[in-house]
Amino acid sequence: MAELGHITSRQHGAADRADTAKAGRHALPTRALMPLASVSHAQWNKLAGSAIEPNGYYLADWERAVDAYANGRTGASALTAWSTLAADTSSPPVLNGLVPVVSLWQAYRLPLPVLVSADPYGTLGTPLLDRGASIEAAASILNHARDAGARALLLRDVTLDGKALAAFAAALARDHLQPRLVSAHARACLDATRDADALLRDALGARKLKELRRQRRRLADHGPVNFDVARTPEEVGSALETFLTLEASGWKGERGTALLQRAGDSRFVRTAAPMLAKTGRCEIVSLRAGATPVAAAIVVRHQNRAFYFKIGIDEAFAKFSPGVQLTLDLTRHLCADPFIATADSTANAGHTMIEPIWRGRLRIGDVLLPLYRRDPTVTLAYTALVARGRLRGAARRLRPDRNRRTPTL
Repeated sequence: MAELGHITSRQHGAADRADTAKAGRHALPTRALMPLASVSHAQWNKLAGSAIEPNGYYLADWERAVDAYANGRTGASALTAWSTLAADTSSPPVLNGLVPVVSLWQAYRLPLPVLVSADPYGTLGTPLLDRGASIEAAASILNHARDAGARALLLRDVTLDGKALAAFAAALARDHLQPRLVSAHARACLDATRDADALLRDALGARKLKELRRQRRRLADHGPVNFDVARTPEEVGSALETFLTLEASGWKGERGTALLQRAGDSRFVRTAAPMLAKTGRCEIVSLRAGATPVAAAIVVRHQNRAFYFKIGIDEAFAKFSPGVQLTLDLTRHLCADPFIATADSTANAGHTMIEPIWRGRLRIGDVLLPLYRRDPTVTLAYTALVARGRLRGAARRLRPDRNRRTPTL
């Protein structure tokens, strides 16, 4: 087994250092891997602007903050692809592909030489590939994964019908290799090119919309109901504190999963959100009854797509469906935005609040990309990953509904 080394330029705290030390004998060699901090911020942002497929959670300001602070999500490296202009070899190389990665041991405690797309604290791991050279960028990333000693690259939570995965499939085909689907599901998404009122009427029906209007009138008994959008770094920083408080006050706080309850997680989002707001890539939407905030959500934007990251509500107002009311206003807000074509809920499949409202479906899955032909290590990794997924699925079915406390339609 290759020696697992991991390149990092940050100090992540005693727990993370100890965890990395334990993983040492299971990791991959560090050649061909870059620390995220060493990737040029300007180059990363330029690549994001020309990416063949959007992913707000792999934007530089977001992923770097995750890697620096978020609990259990630090310690990633980068697989990159670079190009030079043939006519001007004196110019610096241009970044045309990037995917943050960890080892399979870091991700799942499986001691196999496989690299895995890093968890960006948002359920989307689609790599960034330049639209003008997507297949070449994918091929270069695969070659760098080989140079790092990997036998396969696992892309987690990637869009199965997206152009990025298609580019990787085309690059693999050159070597007579094929992607292997490990798991798949469909989650809610919004076609923001439609008229919002028509979309909501088709999704919910006149009777349900009438009931929601009645609830909104009852909510207005506590003060005028207003939908607000924080856009500037200062506005986002202030609205973020409202969101964090709301999220921690509800069932997420009871479960111990609210961002505010973990210093690393709260520091990550407090760093990332205002930074992204500087370039118009983060908004915080909120719903108030008079002066009282009853719901708030973080929305990340990349190219023509929005990403519905997290929502927090004041459960004292639960009978008025504040989460649903906020989502209705957010739907109208996104449909009215000429720069947004789609919105990814980034929610679990079967989510009882969002799926009745956003009726589009985005196919998401984990895909194993083999790097060598007839490789028994790839077969072993695939078998282990599928088995792990089945066991986790069975365990989830035995637990109470994860969405039982989420405001439903």
